[in-house]
Amino acid sequence: MYRKTPIGQLSFENFYLPFGGKLSGENRWVKLAELLPWEQFESEYAEQFSEGQGAPAKPFQMVLGALIIKEKLGTSDEETVEQIRENP
Repeated sequence: MYRKTPIGQLSFENFYLPFGGKLSGENRWVKLAELLPWEQFESEYAEQFSEGQGAPAKPFQMVLGALIIKEKLGTSDEETVEQIRENP
């Protein structure tokens, strides 16, 4: 099952940082996110799941973001989870 992420998803510029401030437009992840056609990818991703059957899948941006981080940093699955947990 897949539940589409609401259109009004928070942009990186408005992302809450617990100690104040905001993400820089020069941040490598922000720059990369601006290049990707998220809506096109999400619709193709959603087609892979049945409607109303099974546990809901993780949001597309979370899945692709984790894969990009894993590949770019060359980390294991476990280390990728730790990287994201420590540096959301």
